[in-house]
Amino acid sequence: MTVLIAGEDADRLGDALVDLGADLTRIDGVATRESLVAAGIDTADVLVLTDMDDASAIPVAKEENPNVRVVTYSRDSLPEFVRGQTDLAIDPDLLSAEIVAEELVGA
Repeated sequence: MTVLIAGEDADRLGDALVDLGADLTRIDGVATRESLVAAGIDTADVLVLTDMDDASAIPVAKEENPNVRVVTYSRDSLPEFVRGQTDLAIDPDLLSAEIVAEELVGA
């Protein structure tokens, strides 16, 4: 499974995914079309956003790869304009990184 993660990963979801064998690429800085393409969005299975300031990357990711699963892992609210394109929105206070990683890798 190939996962891209954008935003600060304070809850260490990326580490939990790697521990379960996921191929992880971290996107540094703002998630833009250029950074998503450079990170391999066209072949990614999952895009994880941890910062809702990057929410505008969701429609871009879906345009580049309609099959990518978009997961937000953030305490902030998901903006209305991307709710229909987001597959899963999770609050880290409700589910630990390890549980989320198990669900994503096992899905």
